[in-house]
Amino acid sequence: MTYQHIQVPEHGQNITIDAQGHWQIPLEPIIAFIDGDGVGLDVMPVMRHVVDSAIEHCYKSARKIHWMQVYNGEQAAKLYDGDWFPQETINAVRACKIAIKGPLTTPLGGGFRSLNVALRQEMDLFVNMRTIKGFSALPSPLKNPFLTNITVLRDSSEDVYSGIEWQAGSVESEKMLDFLCEEMGVTRLRFSQECGIGIKNISKEGSERLMRFAISYALKNDSESLTLVHKGNVLKFTDGAFKRWGFALAQNEFNATAHENGRWLQIERAHQAPLIIKEVIADNMLQQCLMHPEQFDVVVTTNQNGDFLADMLSAQVGGVGIMPAANLNNDVAFFEPTHGTFERIAGQNKANPSSSILSAVLMLKFMGWDEAALLIENALEQTFKNGEVTFDLVQEHTNNSSIHNSTTLTCTGFAKKVIEHF
Repeated sequence: MTYQHIQVPEHGQNITIDAQGHWQIPLEPIIAFIDGDGVGLDVMPVMRHVVDSAIEHCYKSARKIHWMQVYNGEQAAKLYDGDWFPQETINAVRACKIAIKGPLTTPLGGGFRSLNVALRQEMDLFVNMRTIKGFSALPSPLKNPFLTNITVLRDSSEDVYSGIEWQAGSVESEKMLDFLCEEMGVTRLRFSQECGIGIKNISKEGSERLMRFAISYALKNDSESLTLVHKGNVLKFTDGAFKRWGFALAQNEFNATAHENGRWLQIERAHQAPLIIKEVIADNMLQQCLMHPEQFDVVVTTNQNGDFLADMLSAQVGGVGIMPAANLNNDVAFFEPTHGTFERIAGQNKANPSSSILSAVLMLKFMGWDEAALLIENALEQTFKNGEVTFDLVQEHTNNSSIHNSTTLTCTGFAKKVIEHF
């Protein structure tokens, strides 16, 4: 395939997916990357350096990633005559199957509300994955942050984040209010004047495909449990339906049977304990994750609930500066840091690359290159233990920190220390 501005590597092979849906990862895959905007230009090159070094350390010359740069955001606008979101980037990512990106800004004066949201919607990346793992050496409001090791799988296609809403006082809002009151018999609107209206949409198809992905992920990764989080005690026909459809799919497609407590399900596995499928009300989940995070492994939930939950968990273990993420469907896997562009420090070689590096760890695990992924994780842990950190971890936790005698490193200096600990 030829492109206008994208240079395809001379060597390497594209990742493929077989008829059974199994990802086939060659020994020298071509993987797309977007440097992104702001600090993306600082953190993404060092991320690739760490990954390449880990792969060489683990596999010598037997494996190698061939990186292919594609464009979105400000870099794309410069190359594609103001087009922030070129179609050939989408085509290239679909061809590569796996991509990793830096943070993206949002164009001013119109355009997409968010380039990140636009990417997810354009490619129907219906799963947002956040792996939240505590590092004992990092500052945390918890006494034992290392007990937190939770993967949140959140829907990215539905719920209130679909953006179906009308401004209070608008003609559209008044029409919707009239329809609800006059045609649908709604009587529980306490204030019907100057009232904004939004739609919360949860479908059976969307719920089932997310649950199918979550159970498959939990089984593949030998997880102890999968917890379905919802607010079905109040929102019976949206969140409640999400829970019912999810449990029904587990029973119909994965032969789940009733757990002894009568509320949960379980899926039998050969030579290991069953996968337990739990369900927890969203507000109780926030409390339990704070007090007893060790009881949760993989979590599957709706869009807004997952947003709240993942950010709260991130705060428990060091903040978004060290949190990785992925946006996935059955054909494409897109990995990314969870932080923004941080324009105020862009280009100063100060940014913390941990989120980008851990996003690459998530990518390597997805590829089945677990040795390289574990090597990077352990090296990061050792770097944190040595107090070798970027300015944000020193600056934000000076008064309440487990980091003593810390050394403030640049972005590239931090990556160098990680590699030294291989």
